[in-house]
This record gives sequence, structure tokens and C-alpha cells, in this order.
Amino acid sequence: MDRFRITIAKANLKLPLQLAATLLAGSSLLASVLGLIRARLLTSLYYSTYPQGIDAYTVAFTIPDFMFFILVSGALSVTFIPVFNQRLADHNKKSAWELSTSMLNFMALLTLIASLLIMIFAQPLVQYVVGPGLDESSRALAVSMMRVIAINPFLFAIGSVVASMQQAVGRFTFFAMAPAVYNIGIIIGAMFFTNGINIFGWHVFDGGIMGVALGVVLGSIMQLLISCAGLFGMGFDYNFKIYWKNKGFLRVLSLLPARSLDQGIDYVNGIVETNLASRMASGTIWAYQQASVLSNVPINLIGVAISTAAFPKMAERLGQGRPDLFKSELQSVLRVIIWLALPVTVIAFFGRGYLVNFIKNGGDVLMASILGILAIAILFRSIYHISARSFYAQQDTKTPLYISFFAIGLNISLALWFTMGLNLGAYGLAWATAIVSIVEVCILFTIMARRIKGLFDKVFIHAIARMASVTGFMAVVTYTCVSMLPLSATDQSFLASFPKFGLIVVFSLVSYVIFSRMIKLTEADPIIARFKKILFVGIRR
Repeated sequence: MDRFRITIAKANLKLPLQLAATLLAGSSLLASVLGLIRARLLTSLYYSTYPQGIDAYTVAFTIPDFMFFILVSGALSVTFIPVFNQRLADHNKKSAWELSTSMLNFMALLTLIASLLIMIFAQPLVQYVVGPGLDESSRALAVSMMRVIAINPFLFAIGSVVASMQQAVGRFTFFAMAPAVYNIGIIIGAMFFTNGINIFGWHVFDGGIMGVALGVVLGSIMQLLISCAGLFGMGFDYNFKIYWKNKGFLRVLSLLPARSLDQGIDYVNGIVETNLASRMASGTIWAYQQASVLSNVPINLIGVAISTAAFPKMAERLGQGRPDLFKSELQSVLRVIIWLALPVTVIAFFGRGYLVNFIKNGGDVLMASILGILAIAILFRSIYHISARSFYAQQDTKTPLYISFFAIGLNISLALWFTMGLNLGAYGLAWATAIVSIVEVCILFTIMARRIKGLFDKVFIHAIARMASVTGFMAVVTYTCVSMLPLSATDQSFLASFPKFGLIVVFSLVSYVIFSRMIKLTEADPIIARFKKILFVGIRR
């Protein structure tokens, strides 16, 4: 046992920044691959044969996920970590552990109450809030699954506090493993629990799609155990107590409500979308969710990742009293994000059939059509993240929050009008999201232009215009490639279709970089320099 603890402690040592970034990137990729496998498995099992069941499964997640996002989620890390680190920096470990144990117990108690309330009120929540359009049997199934999945906020909250402690001290090994383990649990549930469960010959579960819900709980428990393994070697002194007089704990509590509201408000739109989609044909909820997931992948990889990395430097520039350098940093990051997001938007639009085929063999017209509309939002949602952080760097959290309130209200209004007034169905939901993403960025840009004089100068506007023209040329190349390499009847599996899609992506991006270099867009220079370095090293060898 001691040897096991020593091994765990060694694996959980503090990592250098570069190694930590590599580990997180690799784990994110692994989690994405497992997420794709999970989506393919569930789609193949239920989307065509039992669409009512897969819709009920999707509906069952909505309220538990919302409670986790509004109570914990990213709000915890941005409020807890700075206060926790300050205690450690002051060599006050006693206060740091009191803060940690208080947050752990407080969040566990808060989410336990939320989980119990979800279990008690699952029936009215499904019937009146998230799934009013489901038929009676689907609604009953969604209620049963929601009561099973309701334990998630409680398990996730404990894991989030534990993970935040590890992030604060630079220990990422077990934190990075947790998301992948969660997906493994769901895959196990879909592959094994759906056939029923027998323990020593005793039949304890009949199987069916409820087995997937049990897999979700298994994944949550596995994720929590992996996260807790990361506590070995940290010296964490846990007590079953909340230290209400701890100043750090009170400070975190004072910061949580505004952050939680900002983090959770976007999920309100997801609840409304699920509500409206439940009134449509069976399978629409799942189709819309999967298209949304596919469109969010590049937004997270480009918009969220780059803006998160750039934010500390931008805040530092203002802290130095150099608004001129802040403006140049913001211009550079904006240009990079736009330059990267434009070709991805085009590839997502023209290659939507291939992308959907990765989830469902043979593709799906509804998913592909929704993804084609949501592709528009990829560019603008990527821009949004750095735009919002430019306000945070100026210590202005209210402006993005007010704009978010307006955007959510507009999105809900348009979704209601498009789906119930114009009868556009799921396409109306997608169009509402795409339009609001454009409006939100336009409002942010207007306010930014007034605050930061010269931000959108002639050089910047001219660069964006050149990017747009290059994207137009690349779009022709992408369309030609898709026309020459169409999905055929033999391209039903992932392995059969991926090589074709890979060629389309390679030809499109190579042409984009070449066109960018031809009209002297500096964003292409690092990629070309890297390619030359690899090429010349290969020639020397």
C-alpha cells in the first residue's frame, strides 16, 4: 500500500509549464476522441431505432448540467484558485487547507441539496421546463434517467474543488486524466449495462437505454476517484467542517455569485432550445445537440484556448500603464483568431457531411443541415471570447454580462419566432444562434472601438479584408475538393471516410496558407517557417 502511495505521489509531482501544456493538450485530444466514440456508439444504438429514447437521454442531462454550471463549473476555479494561491504564497498552509476543506464541504452540501431537489421535482421539470413536447413514454423515461443522473452535480462539485486545488499548485496529471475516464464510464454503460446487469447470478437490472444513465454515474464516480488520487503527496488536511470565519472562504463566497451567473447564463439558452426541440420530430433533440457539439470543438480550440492564453499578458499591459501595448496585443490576437477561424468555418460548412458521418455512419441530413448553419457561428463565437476578455482585462465584468443578458433574450425571442412563428423547426434554432453570435460581436466591437481609440485602424481593417478574400479563394478549393471526393455508398464507416476528409482539409489549408503568403498576411509566416525547418532537417538527414 505504501509503495502504491509513493507511485501515485511521484506521478502527481508539479510539472513544468511546457510539459503541463502538452499533457493537457494530449488529454483534451484523448477526451475528444472518446467523446466521438461515445457519440457514434449512442447514435448507432438508438438514433435510428429508438429516437424517443435518445431524446429522453439528452433531456435528462439538461437540468443536472445546468445546476452544475450555475453552482460550480468554471466559476469555482477563477474564484478559488487566486485566493488559495495567495494563502500558499503567504506560507499560510493552515488557512489554505481551511479554505479548501470549507469549499469542499460547502459545495458538496449545496449540490447535494440541488441533486435531491432534482430527484424530487424531476417530473415537473421534464414536463414543463425541458421536455414538454415529449410523448408520455419518453417523458417517463426522461424523468427516470434524470433522477439517476441527478447525482452528477454532487460528484462533479467535489471533483471540481479537488481539481482546482491541484491546478493551483501546478499538478495536472490526474486532473488531465479525469475527463477521459468520464467518457470511458459512459461507453462502458452503453456497451455492457444496456444488456442488463447480473451479479453472482442475481439479476439486478434489465438493461435498455437506462444502462447508459448508469454508465454516466459510473463515469462520474471514476472521474471523482481519479481526481482524488491527485491529492496524494499534497499534504491536504481535510476536516468535516466549514470554517465560516476563514477570510479566504468568505472572499470566495463573495466572488462566486457574479461569476456563477456569468458562467451559467449561457446554459439558459440550451434549456430553451431543448424545450423547443422536444416539440419537434423524435430524434431532433439529439441531432441538434450533436451538431452543436461539432461546431463548438473549433470554438474551444481557437477562441477559448487562444484568448485564455493571451488574457494574462493583456491584463499585464494595462497593469504596467501601457494601453498602447494593450491595444497592439489585442489587435494581434484578434487577427490570429480571425485568420484561424475563417478557414475552419469554410471547412465545417462544405465538409459538414463528412463531419456528421463521423458520428453516424452514412451521415444524416438533419444534423448536416443544422451544422451548416451553426458553422457561421464558429467565426463569431471564436471572436467573442477574446472580445469579452478585453473588458475583463480592463476590470470591467459588467459590460460583457449585460451584453450576454441581451444576447440570451434576443436568442430566445428569435428561436421562438423562427420555430413557432415561421415553422422552421430545428433550423430556426440554428439560425437564431448564428444571428445572435454576429449581433453580440458587433455590439462588443462597437463599444471596444469607442473605448480603445484606433483599435480598428486602416491597417487592421485592410488585413481583415485580405483575409476575407483569401478565404474566398480557399472556399473554391474546398468546394472543388468536396465535389471531387464526395461521400459515396461505400464510405459508411469512419475509417473509410476519414482519409478523404483528411485530403480535403490538407488541400484547403495549404491553399489558404499559400494565398495568405502571396498577399503578405504575416499570420502565415510562423507556419511556413516551421514547415521549412522540418523540411530542411529532413533533407540534412
